[in-house]
Amino acid sequence: MKHVHIFLAFFRVGILGYGGGPSSIPLVHKEVVEKYKWMDTDEFGDILALGNALPGPIATKMAGYIGYRVAGMLGMLNAIIATIVPTIILMILFLTVLNAYKDQPWVNGMATAVVPVVAVMLATLTWDFVKKSTQSSLGWGWTLLFIVASLLLIEFINIHPAFIILALLIGALLKKDASSKKEEAA
Repeated sequence: MKHVHIFLAFFRVGILGYGGGPSSIPLVHKEVVEKYKWMDTDEFGDILALGNALPGPIATKMAGYIGYRVAGMLGMLNAIIATIVPTIILMILFLTVLNAYKDQPWVNGMATAVVPVVAVMLATLTWDFVKKSTQSSLGWGWTLLFIVASLLLIEFINIHPAFIILALLIGALLKKDASSKKEEAA
């Protein structure tokens, strides 16, 4: 039954994740954290950060890791297949239809209408992560500092987000090691 749930969860993400990774992340969160409770929001955030630091499509990386974590190697294959099969089928169907009707105004309207929906989904997920981080040991001050610093580094200095994520992961690991050494000394 676990494999059926893995397949259904990631198949829904594959079918409904219009627009790629950014639109599928909230859907994965909904399935994995809220519906099936395979992990909590903190663990999901860690997987998302690591997935963003690695090359390749985020949806398949997350599906592979979560599937592996829930049901081993078969779970990983199941989740990846469930994620990519809908995309393959829908790409063939949509491109056939869009090619036939590419000059119609409703095709342009359809593509334009999806953008605000994806923006709202991402804003909702972002706000959830901001609230969660302010309730952690970071608090509002550090959270706002990291948000502003990340925004400046990504948007104005053009540093790739993966480098920022990697630096924060290394910083968290070093901080954790330093605090554990202090505890051992005491």
